Amino acid sequence: MPVSTIIYDLGIRGYKAGVALAAATGNAKARRWLEGRRNWRAALEQHLSGAGPIVWVHAASLGEFEQGRPVLEAIRQQYPHCKILLSFFSPSGYEVRKDYPGADYVCYLPLDTPGNARDFIRIAKPALAIFIKYEFWYHMLTRLYREKVPVILVSGIFRAGQPFFRPYGGMFRKLLQQFSYIFVQNRESMSLLAQIDIRHAALAGDTRFDRVWALQEEERTLPGIGEFIGKRQAIIAGSTWETDESLLSAWWRQQQGEGSCLIIAPHETDAAHITKLMGLFPEAIRYTEWVKTAHKQPGRVLLIDNVGMLSILYRYAAVTYVGGGFGKDGIHNILEPATYGKPVLFGPVFHKYPEAAALIAAGGGISIHDLGTFAAQMGRLLQDEAIRLQTGANAKNYVAENKGATSKILQYIQEKRFLTRL
Repeated sequence: MPVSTIIYDLGIRGYKAGVALAAATGNAKARRWLEGRRNWRAALEQHLSGAGPIVWVHAASLGEFEQGRPVLEAIRQQYPHCKILLSFFSPSGYEVRKDYPGADYVCYLPLDTPGNARDFIRIAKPALAIFIKYEFWYHMLTRLYREKVPVILVSGIFRAGQPFFRPYGGMFRKLLQQFSYIFVQNRESMSLLAQIDIRHAALAGDTRFDRVWALQEEERTLPGIGEFIGKRQAIIAGSTWETDESLLSAWWRQQQGEGSCLIIAPHETDAAHITKLMGLFPEAIRYTEWVKTAHKQPGRVLLIDNVGMLSILYRYAAVTYVGGGFGKDGIHNILEPATYGKPVLFGPVFHKYPEAAALIAAGGGISIHDLGTFAAQMGRLLQDEAIRLQTGANAKNYVAENKGATSKILQYIQEKRFLTRL
């Protein structure tokens, strides 16, 4: 066995040990990660027995699922005779989408060991596997290749610092060779792949543009939100972390009058975090309490204390703020507010997200660095309707101009006849 594979397997075992330790010390997410994988073989056999052909779609978490969702739903429509198996690595994806009606079975991806990969693929017997963005599990992909199962990477994005492009990255470069085809988001990714002689790739764009464009066409509404906002300007902050929330709190304390309101949908909605938010915004109302109140007296701050609303919530905004841009991993999904034609503000850490730089260049996105720049930009947008509307229009145009990746991927699947009825 190559040394690189031994190191990889030790890393996988170490990861599992770390999760087990975290679960034993009370980490709820780690506990769900472990519990969700118990008896996975029996569950997979029960739900997929006699099914087929199977299209297996794998996403790391919720964001990647939403990215690949347009492809999944297009396959469902184009190939109704196929069954959809949807797997997640993270509880934050599985727990939200475990009842997703577009899939025939939703499960956790078992830990990437040789035995697990062998059994998972033996039971599922996929006719086609689709991995989203940057999921590169060595044993799963190697087993698929050995079993001659076509595998497509959707919305791939590559950066020079990744292992594929390092001297020690031979093991991972081999994985890329095993994909049937790789669809990437940008030209930089195409150039990097060409440097390591990966030619079975195409620039399709980002399927998230198709997903978010569909959102604004659905015209869905949320109970109680319109009533809370009334005729005021709503500032909607989504996927916020503590640094974002401290900035918002400092800015909000400076605001006067009743012409605006603030709605915060934090990234973490557990009771402890909501309690911290209530400390930062003492006048705030929890959404779950607001919708149950018969005689509502609108306050100025609403805290969204559940999940699954954000992609629709942005529709109600005058101006939006997307969190995560002050953390090491960077911003969350800025395309969701952009598709509704809303100005999008976010923090300075967005180097992993080329759509952020492109949205700024298009005139629809604004990066802020501190309280001063945030206050200045918010004041400009809230006080000047013409600037606010034009910035929002620029954001929406950017999304409209970049949709279409899903149709390119479906065309490839159709041409290769992977799913043609036997």
